[in-house]
This record gives sequence, structure tokens and C-alpha cells, in this order.
Amino acid sequence: MRLTWNEIRARAAAFADDWQNAHYEKGETQSFYNAFFRVFGIERRKVATFEQSVARTGRAKGFIDLFWPRTLIVEQKSKGRDLFKARLQAVDYLHDIPDADMPRFILVSDFQTFELTDLDTRERWAFALADLPKHVEKFGFMLGITKREFRDQDPVNIKAAELVGTLHDEIKASGYTGHKLEQFLVRIVFCLFADDTGIFQPKDILWDYLENRTAPDGSDTGPLLNKLFEVLNTDVPDRSANLDEDLNEFPYVNGALFAEYFPPPDFNASMRAALLNACRFDWTPISPAIFGSLFQSVMDPAERRKKGAHYTTEKNILKVIEPLFMDDLRAEFEHLKGLKRDKRRRLEAFQKKLSTLTFFDPACGCGNFLIIAYRELRLLEIDIMRELKTMGELALLQSSIDVDQFYGIEYEEFPAKIAETALWMMDHIMNNHMGLEFGKDCTRLPLKKSPTIVHGDALETDWTEVLAPERCSFILGNPPFVGAKYQSTLQREQVRGIAGLGKSGGTLDYVCAWFIKAGEYATGQTRIGFVATNSITQGEQVAQLWPVLFGRCGLEIAFAHRTFAWGSEARGKAHVHVVIIGFDRAENKRAEVRLFSYPDIKGEPEESRHSALSPYLFDAGGLNNPHLFIGKQTLPLNGLPRMKFGSQPIDGGFYTFSTEEKSVFIQQEPGSEIYFRPFMGSREFINGIERWIMYLEHASPKDLRQFPKIVERIQEVRKFR
Repeated sequence: MRLTWNEIRARAAAFADDWQNAHYEKGETQSFYNAFFRVFGIERRKVATFEQSVARTGRAKGFIDLFWPRTLIVEQKSKGRDLFKARLQAVDYLHDIPDADMPRFILVSDFQTFELTDLDTRERWAFALADLPKHVEKFGFMLGITKREFRDQDPVNIKAAELVGTLHDEIKASGYTGHKLEQFLVRIVFCLFADDTGIFQPKDILWDYLENRTAPDGSDTGPLLNKLFEVLNTDVPDRSANLDEDLNEFPYVNGALFAEYFPPPDFNASMRAALLNACRFDWTPISPAIFGSLFQSVMDPAERRKKGAHYTTEKNILKVIEPLFMDDLRAEFEHLKGLKRDKRRRLEAFQKKLSTLTFFDPACGCGNFLIIAYRELRLLEIDIMRELKTMGELALLQSSIDVDQFYGIEYEEFPAKIAETALWMMDHIMNNHMGLEFGKDCTRLPLKKSPTIVHGDALETDWTEVLAPERCSFILGNPPFVGAKYQSTLQREQVRGIAGLGKSGGTLDYVCAWFIKAGEYATGQTRIGFVATNSITQGEQVAQLWPVLFGRCGLEIAFAHRTFAWGSEARGKAHVHVVIIGFDRAENKRAEVRLFSYPDIKGEPEESRHSALSPYLFDAGGLNNPHLFIGKQTLPLNGLPRMKFGSQPIDGGFYTFSTEEKSVFIQQEPGSEIYFRPFMGSREFINGIERWIMYLEHASPKDLRQFPKIVERIQEVRKFR
């Protein structure tokens, strides 16, 4: 079990006292650093090497005083020597260290002074040996704990996605597929994260176990991983007395993540290499919020439109979360900070209030919205605790927020498991953050509380059985977008049944069903915030959807983002134009409604305040009826000609061809060239793309019988429609 920061500080004080007279590089360095590592509860020999040789290009071989691959390089000098030159020497070694082993930190010392450099942030700290107890948190990276920055589209996240994708492809190619592959990958990524962030102690024990205990040909990798999973699912007192010493160092995780037994994949050398490459990668900077991106990057791209999956960046998630609840909570905190009387009691009550809030994403995917919501709530709580600390309230500095306040529904089993796992990962990160902030060990292992992530169809599930409506504080998320013409038969029936618009069901996008169901579910003070395709605020959908939301559901717009471009980090790169709309129940309507407009749809929004917004997201404060919408008009105005609907190939791609595809088809089906016509849409026109469509309007059944491949295409289109 990891030492508490108070225990580490006590050990650091004893270390500083023991070594106050040390001064000789050659004679005392190794004993000095063996003792230094024990300050943090780490056996140096398990993670780091003395006098690591480095083959320097065109120069004599060098020797690093202490080298911890991927973590730390140490250059030690005798007392009074120039530490600037020592740092230059350490930097010089970096040029000849393989990328896979590149450390993040440089430590130089002359026994009586330490100088630590973070190569990622370029921060540098210098302090005396006697002051080590005051600075032990700066060595949190040795325990897998570092201050975190959360950045969208960080190249490190892209690299992580590629590593997971490569591992997935290698394992799948062996014939290991389906549920087993999905569960195996979730476990592996959790372990990779745990190995670098302090869940596993000491840091890198997973990498060491796989590197040194598995055969190079991969033949025993699968069974040894399954044994590890078994250990992670077994409480320490219940483990065998004869259990391998290295395995017994792994903690009891619980949380049911490792409970299910299934046979492991049969590894070969290539699969083992892909796994070790993922182990060598530093997972410390990875945010669990991009966990979904990692796995969407290996999802079948052909399924993306059918599922309506559009991965959400952190920046865009905050566009929902901040106006939905975080801005209000932050404002309340700022007010409490300024109180002159009763401040402590009010702050404690506010912290308790945060622990009573619940968050429900009924289309949670891999949990991105829930994960960011949890992180932001914990960051606010840390600010509250920091304020309490200034008032001397040290005993109360513990988190009251936990993952069991978070609920979700997800159609597929795999993303549902990812969402649950990623919330635990974010919980660990925030516990580490709090531990660094307040100097105490806040680790929560074994896992005792779990989020409620239901595997099922949100439109068929009774939401009241997931979370009682009166207990729900906020409904949020990014439900799937599927246009009416692209919906499956089941999806059309679901929209028609929920909207109650009669036999046709109108032309509502699939996402509308979530808006209506949320509106009917919400009670009291519950607030709603969803992302949607911008088509729900345009054209004929407005007249079909909004009377239901305003009337039957009793909702009012609380905030909205007008149309903006919605990007993605995932390999499928879903690009759509969206709106974000937040709702209160009508009885809780606010005096001011927030509107975020985008002069540049790829840029930053400008905020304005209004007394009311229309369904088209313009200022409706001056209208007698802010709910005004334009109904369907079947006749042209002023005697103008009637409009006609142009050509639209709802064909699943079976009637559309590139020039190359057309040539191949004609070679296979001689004479079919008479049925091809140029196909020009906005994309083709703007980008100069040449495409063709199989045009069969005047083709008789008799004619088509001569072309069996055309008949095959017709059958496929019939199935699609």
C-alpha cells in the first residue's frame, strides 16, 4: 500500500538528518539513492539502474549515475560542484536514449542541494537537503502522481489511440473477437493507466512483469495476464500463501472489472510486442475523458452513421456542462467566499450539497460527459476545501463526492463498461490531485462505489428504474443523430411512438426522441442540456418537435448555443453542425436566457442575454408568443410554381460510383454504361470530385434481366430502404 504524504515527510526528515554530512560522489551515491527511494516506499533495484551505459554517437560511451526508464535520470556530483554543468551533462545523455525510454524528469544533486527539472513543463525547483520534507510532493511522479493539465487534441492522446488501435488489430487478427476482445482491451487499458498513475505500486510493475516474466514468443503472455486479472480481483487476505511474490504486489481493485472469467487470447511475438509498446508509453497525461476517443478509434467506421456516434471533445462538453450547472455552482461558491459571517458552516453545507447532486446521461457512450462533469465537480470541491483550510478546518478535508452520483444508459455493452471504468480512473486522478493539494493519501482502493451505467436501449428503457425522477438533478449528453431518411425501421417506430405524431412520425431526427423523453421524465428542479443536430431548430422539424417540448413536456429554453462545427479526435472524424439547448421546467423559468452565437462557426461564441428565445434560437423577448413557429405550407405563395424535391440517392452507396468504380463495374457488366449519369452535389461541385450514379428510371424489368450485377444492386438498395 502506498505511504501517506505525512509518512513520506517523516521519512524525508529522517533521510535529511542521516545524510547531512554526505559529500563524496563515487563513494556514497548508490547508498544515498537507495535510501532516497525508500523515503517514498520504493525499492530502487526494481525500477532504476545505477551506472547505466549510454552509447553516444561518435563519442566515448557514457554512464548515467541513475536511470529509471521513462521516468527519471539522475546526475550526481560531490558537494559544492557546479549543478548547472551536471544538468547539461544529463541533457546531453538524452540525445542517445531511445524514445520509448525517454524520461520526463532530471534530478541533479551534490548531496546537500537538489535541483529537479520537468522536461514537459520546463519547470525547475531547487532546494536544500534539509528542506526535502517540504518538497516531497514534487517527487509524486515516482508514485505515478503528477499535476494534470487537461487539453483537447493533445498529440499524446492521439498516440495513445494509435497504440490501442494497433493492439486491437493484432489481437483481432488472431481470431479473438467480440465480447472477449472488448472486455480484454478495457482491462488492459485500465492496467496501463494504473501502472503509470499510482494505482499499482511501485510504478511500472506491470511493465516489469510483462517484460521480464513472459516469453519473447508470446506463448505464455495470455495465461500470465489472466493470472494477473485473477489477483486484481482477489482481496489480499484471501490470496494464496504461495502466490508469486511479484504478483502479490498488485493491489485488490474490486469494482467487478476483473470478475468475469474468459479465456485469454493466444499471443504471438507480434502481439506481445504491441502490448509492450503500449506499456512503454507514459499514460500519466492521458485524460479518461478521451477514453471514448481511444475506443471509437478502433470502432468500425462504417457503423458510425448508423449509430449516430459523434465523439465529443472536452471543450465542447464544457459548452453543455458550464451553463447547465457549473457556472451556477461557481457563482454560489464565489458568493460564499465573500461572506463575513457564518462562512465556515455555509461552505460545509455547500460541499454537502455537491454530494447530493445526481447526473444522468441517457446516451452516455463511453461516458465523456459524465467523466468531465465528475472532474469539474471535484475541482470545485477542492477549491471549497482550500478555502476551509485557510480557516483551520484541516480535519474535514475529505471528498464527499463519489462516482455513485453518476448514471447512464448505453446501447452497447462495450462502451458501457468503458464509461464505468473511465469514471473510476478519473476518481483516482482527482484523489491524487487532492492528495497533492492537501498533503494526504486520498487513494480509494479497493473500489467500493460504482456509477450506474445500464446496458440497454435508452428509448426502450424505463428511465425511472435507472434513477428516480425526483432524485435527478441534471440530464445531459450527446444523443445519437440519425436523419429521418437514414433511420432503421425500429428507429422510425421509436420516434413515432415517443413523439406521438401519428402514423407518419413526421421527419424528426432520431435525437428528438431523447429531448421528448427527457422532458416527460424531468420533475421539479431537474435541468436538461443536450447536443443536437441543428436541423431541430430549422425547417419543418420545428413545428413537429417544439410544440411537444413547450406544451406536453412543459419545458422552457434556459440556454442555447447556435449552430457551430462539432469536430472529433477519433479516427472516424465525425464532423457535423450542431446546436446545444438547455431547458428548465416552465415553473422554474429564469428571468434571463443565455444565448451563445458564432460569427465563425469554427470559432469562439459571443454570449448575449435575453428574456426569451424562440425555437429558431433568436431573441423572442418582443414577441407576444415566444413559442411561435411556422407550420407546414403546402401551397406556394403569390402564385409561384410549386417546388419539387430533387434527386437524392438514399441507396446505401449501391447506386453511387467513383470514376474508377464505374470503370470496374462496366468491365464486369458490359453494356451497363448506358445507365450511368454524372452525379453532382455540393461536395462534388466545391471540391471538383467526379462521381457517377446508376440511373434506372426508364429501365424496364426486361432490360435489366440482361444485367445480373445491376439486379444485385437493386436488391441491396431494397434491403437498405
